Amino acid sequence: MNNSPNPRDSLVTKEVDYQAAVTSVRRAIEKYQGCTEGERRVLASDFDELQQMAEKLEAGRVDIVVFGEISTGKSALINALVGDTITQVNVQGGWTQDVWQVPWEGIGYSVPGLANSQVMLVDTPGLNEVDGSAHSEIARSAAARADLVLFVTDSDLNDTEYSALLELAASHKPIILVLNKADLYSRHDLQQLLELFRGRRLVNVVDPENVVVTQADPREMEYVIESADGSTRTEWRKPQPKTSELKERILNVLNAEGKALIALNAAMFAADKGDRMGAIRIKLREAEASKIIWSFAVTKSLAVALNPVPAVDVLGGTAIDATMVATLGKIYGMNITTSNARALVTSILKAAGWVMLSEAVVSYASSVFKALTVGVGTLATALPQGAAAGYGSYIVGQAARYYFQHGASWGDESPKQVITQILANTDKESVLERLKTEIGKKISLNRYAGEE
Repeated sequence: MNNSPNPRDSLVTKEVDYQAAVTSVRRAIEKYQGCTEGERRVLASDFDELQQMAEKLEAGRVDIVVFGEISTGKSALINALVGDTITQVNVQGGWTQDVWQVPWEGIGYSVPGLANSQVMLVDTPGLNEVDGSAHSEIARSAAARADLVLFVTDSDLNDTEYSALLELAASHKPIILVLNKADLYSRHDLQQLLELFRGRRLVNVVDPENVVVTQADPREMEYVIESADGSTRTEWRKPQPKTSELKERILNVLNAEGKALIALNAAMFAADKGDRMGAIRIKLREAEASKIIWSFAVTKSLAVALNPVPAVDVLGGTAIDATMVATLGKIYGMNITTSNARALVTSILKAAGWVMLSEAVVSYASSVFKALTVGVGTLATALPQGAAAGYGSYIVGQAARYYFQHGASWGDESPKQVITQILANTDKESVLERLKTEIGKKISLNRYAGEE
């Protein structure tokens, strides 16, 4: 019985995984298309990056990102691999201020089934450049989109390099460690370095077979040239770059895992970006919801406190609560009708039960007092009645926010449990004092208040 894997089955599996990755990126994009205009402005760069990842995935583009410290020969290595002077090499180092992308047309690899597939070599700022925080962010962003990482060094790893390598390894991207400038070492010293990298130094960080040697920009050597007449002369020449070992290793990795790497990377990118965007959107919505709740609570406080007409303040307060609930629904991407908003307010007040009774008692007593005094009692009742009404609106808003946060549902809790928890977590005295302060400010600005 032959238990060996069928190559055709393997190809089908890779294609299924690849299409699943395409779907995951598209869903991440679609999930946030319903954002508000303000959220879109804040999340614009994240949207762009998701779109770019979708285009990369659908085209089958492979991004090989090159990391390393200044002057380790990153740019020279890219030039040597491409076979042309594409990126500038500055002997002083530190010139790479941004991410550079170079098509690697001569590698001889394309993702199976994708005619527009392309391999890109991506150069990043040096790890130890001045103003490293900005460059570090650029490098991290490039690493997040990388399918394969080349980490270039020209000696044993220092603390900065080792920390960066560990951080890259945590991203679960395949890493090839490139020991460049091999011509600067004796055979013995070079062998010791390789044994160090392939042995204890990088255990569980870089696979031993992924440690390779290159000479991207060999130093000039003195050659002795003998003429036909037996005379000799010396001449300085620059040897050809030696990158064949690296190119062979890259091709081995891509031919074995290329399509799977791209798919996995895209799916991870979409998940991470989706989590980030979700967290930002929640933060934005929470901030906006808090402003809305407090604004309506103050509005209700003032409307109830300063309304000289008996009982109308209570009816107006209900309308304010319903409008607040409808506004909160829009913040969380839900359109709720006025009648449904009123129904939700009623259900919240019923769930609150006796806890909200104090607001009703104060409002009723104040309304009766207004009726008996034909409105003259407005100033005397303004602070307690207004503050109580505003506090009730504040609690209704907090409960409605919870309801919308959970997709127009109370989740696993009952409305009464939710509201009890909200009340327990609310500093009632602080809210009431703040509302009274707002009412006091408004009254002080009313030039007729003293005449009442």
